[in-house]
Amino acid sequence: MVKKESRQEVRAKKHLKIRNRFSGTAERPRLAVFRSNNHMSAQIIDDTKGVTLVSASTMEKEAKAELKKTNDVEAAAYVGKVIAKRAQEKGIKEVVFDRGGFIYQGKVAALADAAREAGLDF
Repeated sequence: MVKKESRQEVRAKKHLKIRNRFSGTAERPRLAVFRSNNHMSAQIIDDTKGVTLVSASTMEKEAKAELKKTNDVEAAAYVGKVIAKRAQEKGIKEVVFDRGGFIYQGKVAALADAAREAGLDF
């Protein structure tokens, strides 16, 4: 009998493969994206030190006040704009994009496009 892996296990394997290919440095940190059923979050991480430099999420009070829903494409675009703005305040202009094993479409793509439009290069 063939055992089918769950989507979560498949995503975790993809994420490990992606993480083996690149990591964030002080000059070019990693923009890590996480998407759940209800929320979206993004962090900019310096992997050499193991430190999160900037983060943004739909779980924050300001985001919940501004958005109607926290799990749609509009919310993902909002998180992308916020993370880019906070990164530029810290002097971060270039990042490496880590989609976290998620397919690059829909919410993940909306977050990436909004971050690019707001001034991040990747």
